[in-house]
Amino acid sequence: MTDLLVSTPVFFVGAQSPRQRRTNENISGLLHCYFPKGTDLSRWTADELLVVADTINNRPRKVLNWRAPSEVFNEQIDSLQQANDASTI
Repeated sequence: MTDLLVSTPVFFVGAQSPRQRRTNENISGLLHCYFPKGTDLSRWTADELLVVADTINNRPRKVLNWRAPSEVFNEQIDSLQQANDASTI
């Protein structure tokens, strides 16, 4: 599995480029629905935080053609595993 992650591209936004941070800002807004700004997250258990993460990660996004981020991520992992399996034959 480690080999699959090595080939996954990662993009870091520019510090002075707010237009590149739209998705990040959107997620921050979603998180604020659950945890208002300044909330002490130590009040919640890890399981409760995971429920929020699962809810957000399974919410369809327009930018992903109305698919959920978890769905797109799993498709990418499956695709990489199939490519890796094919290269070992």
